[in-house]
Amino acid sequence: MGVYKNKKDGAYWVDYRHLGKRYRKKVGSSKRQAEIVYGKIKSQIAENKYLDVKKNQSITLPEFLNFYLRDYSCVNNKPSTHYRNTKIAENLKRHFGNIHLYEITDIDVDNYKKARREAGIKLATINRELALLKGVLNKARQWKVLQTPLPEIKLFKVDNTRVRYLTEEEYRRLVAISPEPLKSIIIVAVNTGMRRGELLSLKWQDVDIKERIITLRDTKSKETRYVPVNNVVSDALIGMNAVQGCEYVFAGKEGNSHISESYVSHLFEKVVKKAGIKDFRYHDLRHTFASWLVMKGIDLKTVQELLGHKTFNMTLRYSHLSPEHKKLAVDILEEKSKIRGNSFEKEGIEIDVQDATNGHLLDTKSN
Repeated sequence: MGVYKNKKDGAYWVDYRHLGKRYRKKVGSSKRQAEIVYGKIKSQIAENKYLDVKKNQSITLPEFLNFYLRDYSCVNNKPSTHYRNTKIAENLKRHFGNIHLYEITDIDVDNYKKARREAGIKLATINRELALLKGVLNKARQWKVLQTPLPEIKLFKVDNTRVRYLTEEEYRRLVAISPEPLKSIIIVAVNTGMRRGELLSLKWQDVDIKERIITLRDTKSKETRYVPVNNVVSDALIGMNAVQGCEYVFAGKEGNSHISESYVSHLFEKVVKKAGIKDFRYHDLRHTFASWLVMKGIDLKTVQELLGHKTFNMTLRYSHLSPEHKKLAVDILEEKSKIRGNSFEKEGIEIDVQDATNGHLLDTKSN
């Protein structure tokens, strides 16, 4: 720690620690000037006055979160994402209080992760919160509000390969007790694989019953996706009563709006519980769509395109089959080739195993 000369550029640098982090700052060609800078920094740190930011940049996390939500999230994110960011921001404000942006350290981030885990919050939820915090601090650097190095924000490793899908009996039970418009939402979701946000933001202008196609413009991948419509979906949409003055298929109660995701999620949880279906979330309707296709023999590449997955790896989770389908797959081989006693039978041709091996048993040991 102190003043040193960089061998590569020949300039003098200062090396110091502040709030548990190590900093190096280039001063110039004068060793004396570097020593003065170093002494001033050490003095400010000792007096708890060292900020390393301009005075007009001494902004608190709650203040900047408000700027971020108003000037960035509201403009660049989908309404559903902006709403989620607003809720996450409330959690961040409650935990961190009026801390300045430059004061947030690695320890503060770790303490937040610990507190959220102790509160019983799911890892996936904590990761979304950490991702927003990281995005907010990066934006602060981009907007020149924050000059100090950013804290290291590591997300938890989460096993997102969980796939829970409805059985046909569960599906019928769920649809039977669901009130409208939730009933139609479930039917369309299971038969198209559309995400909740895509479905609720669907507009009548993007539904072509005649051509049996739905055009999705506001997708997670930011790319337009075309979803084919079967008779079940067509009947469900035709049965929907369009609300005058509202462009959305699933109209909200006020003006030109759609039903909120929070309302659908809350009602869905109540209906699932009433139906006696265990361990099932709304997003699992999408898993049901993909799993049913795979179990019917549809190739994964087609499933990928229908789901709108950017990478094939995201679709591989659906390569699983239920035990019944695995057994059926093995049974198919039994029809092609059978061993009965010492005879090997294949497509009507019978071969005596002893004759084929000159009377010796086949050696199945590995060399």
